[in-house]
Amino acid sequence: MAGRFEGRVALVTGAGSSGPGWGNGKAAAVLYAREGARVLCLDRRAEAAEETAALIASEGGVAIARAADVSVSDEVAASVEACLSHWGRLDILHNNVGIVIVGGPEELAEEDWDRVIRVNLKSMFLTCKHALPVFVRQFEKEGRGGAVINIASIAGIRYLGVPYIAYNTTKGAVIPFTQSIALQYAKKGVRANCILPGLMNTPMIVEPLKDAYGGGDIDKMIAVRDAQCPTGRMGDAWDVAKAAVFLASDDAAYITGVALPVDGGITLKVS
Repeated sequence: MAGRFEGRVALVTGAGSSGPGWGNGKAAAVLYAREGARVLCLDRRAEAAEETAALIASEGGVAIARAADVSVSDEVAASVEACLSHWGRLDILHNNVGIVIVGGPEELAEEDWDRVIRVNLKSMFLTCKHALPVFVRQFEKEGRGGAVINIASIAGIRYLGVPYIAYNTTKGAVIPFTQSIALQYAKKGVRANCILPGLMNTPMIVEPLKDAYGGGDIDKMIAVRDAQCPTGRMGDAWDVAKAAVFLASDDAAYITGVALPVDGGITLKVS
């Protein structure tokens, strides 16, 4: 399993998949491991985290599964501490947790707004709050800090035809959040970048979007979303994972504060 992350440790939030197939966090965790990282697979559902960790182990990699709610500070702190107690370090923080609830300002319930803000944005604040001091200590001790990868979305920079205002708002906020960390910690050995996936064919899209796009017909939803893409098809979890591995690696050592679209060119379209 030798690769770009040999001897390093990655913490991936949302490392499970919300349904059969490959979600962004699941693919990222596996790809970090294939490059030599030891991976803490963190998910709200223990069985989802365990599935990803088992996949890594089946390929000869090293991973542990942990269940946690990343919108709760104590659970996040304990997860960072688990990396340190198992492996003595942390090198990559990959924030993948995110949920979609369809609705504009009139339709969306206030509690749903609060939930999306808590899950999509507060979680990143808390993971960074607890992981950044570890990165800084490592940089001061050994000259190597850490990399933060935050998963945003092109929904944070453009309207995609379906109203999900809380999702749009949180994913848009990830960009300045990431840039703020990148600049504040640039001299402390920390790089922070975010990825903006476009329309992706992952398990996450099925339940929240099948009615909005396809009237409950999953095949129709996929066809509509494929047709929106300049390539004629949506991307997948591996497209996002490969971008994350690059940005977290030494190949991107002089890249920080970027918001990288992985979208098949859809953000270049006028309409």
